[in-house]
Amino acid sequence: MTEWIKSRIRTIPDYPIDGIMFRDITTLLQDPKGFRRAVDEIVYTYAGQTIDKVVGIDARGFILGGAVAHQLSVGFVPVRKAGKLPHKTYAETYELEYGTDELHIHEDAVAPGETVLLIDDLIATGGTAMAAVKLIRQCGGDILGCSFVVDLPDLGGAQKLRDEGLPVHTLCAYEGH
Repeated sequence: MTEWIKSRIRTIPDYPIDGIMFRDITTLLQDPKGFRRAVDEIVYTYAGQTIDKVVGIDARGFILGGAVAHQLSVGFVPVRKAGKLPHKTYAETYELEYGTDELHIHEDAVAPGETVLLIDDLIATGGTAMAAVKLIRQCGGDILGCSFVVDLPDLGGAQKLRDEGLPVHTLCAYEGH
């Protein structure tokens, strides 16, 4: 399955800056079988477990997270970049492998004690995912697991999540950046 998924992901060298190998899942998403299989693999991993909400990280995490939430018959919560959510939010600044940014979640998006599945397209340094974890915890949510299509293990993000006691599920991995 790993190689099948990887065969549908495009690599773009030196994007957004020199030295970065950008793993573009839009080619996976535009392939009906690829999109279905990626969503199904995530759903199968968590089927039968108690999940109240799926949280998807801006922006490709919205696509995957929304589809997974639909299949699991649970609510979906977007974690967005600054200035995109209209109500009161919690904010968390984080570092990317090529800069800094800030994520927000509505203060009332996850109720205390709700079980959450965190989803994004890719885990690299873990900055974005750790910011989302902090936001979910600030709301009072309990994180069941974190799921990503792509892991870049050399950058250590998935291990940072595991070190926080969070299970991490990925569909494929690429060595290097």
